[in-house]
Amino acid sequence: MSQQSQRPLRAVLFDAGNTLVFLDYERMAAGVGNALGLPLVGRELACHAAAAARAMERAGTDQERATAYLEALFLLGGVPQERMEEVRSCLAQLHQERHLWSAVPVSTRSALGRLRAAGLLLGVVSNSEGRVEEALVAAGLRQFFDVVVDSAVVGIEKPDPRIFQAALQALGVSPDETLFIGDLYEVDVIGARSAGIEAVLLGASPSSAPECRTTTSIEDFTESLLAGDRVITPLSSVERR
Repeated sequence: MSQQSQRPLRAVLFDAGNTLVFLDYERMAAGVGNALGLPLVGRELACHAAAAARAMERAGTDQERATAYLEALFLLGGVPQERMEEVRSCLAQLHQERHLWSAVPVSTRSALGRLRAAGLLLGVVSNSEGRVEEALVAAGLRQFFDVVVDSAVVGIEKPDPRIFQAALQALGVSPDETLFIGDLYEVDVIGARSAGIEAVLLGASPSSAPECRTTTSIEDFTESLLAGDRVITPLSSVERR
């Protein structure tokens, strides 16, 4: 889409998991390692995130994707297949105590603050189990967002365009006034595009997704946007919800 054909930007929508918030690998490694008597290290689990994400993309429903991701993570980390039930039980307990998706890159909060200061509406569209708002609160990010759409709450999962449309309606913006940023091509990019929203893929190199805009971080995305990558229409205090 050319710059001339674009309407000024009014809103940015974000995926949650592996975009805004990340798994607390250190806590998971310590908890599962102690429970199973295995020497697990958080930074080593984190090194397997990309491979685990590829396993997740091959799964069907959101719950199946989450399970596939975690199982791949620990299998690659050296946990035997026959101990996966113990891993699932331990992670469920840790998650109940405090949301596991609560780690945030240091630069994300300042980047979100800059986007809001530029007058943009911000929202989250996430496939979750009904606790994405809780995850954002635990991560200290909830205050940045005007709307949070959780698939378990609305009963629709990405890539269904209706979940994106729910966010657009809540914000009072049109698809061509909006950007979406997420980490999964099949779920986030295809879903956003099906709703008429331009999508940016996080964590992919341009060569791996040549027909899609990419970025390495929320910080880099923000720098590019505020440097004039797209014209922004600031919202008045009356327009902002």
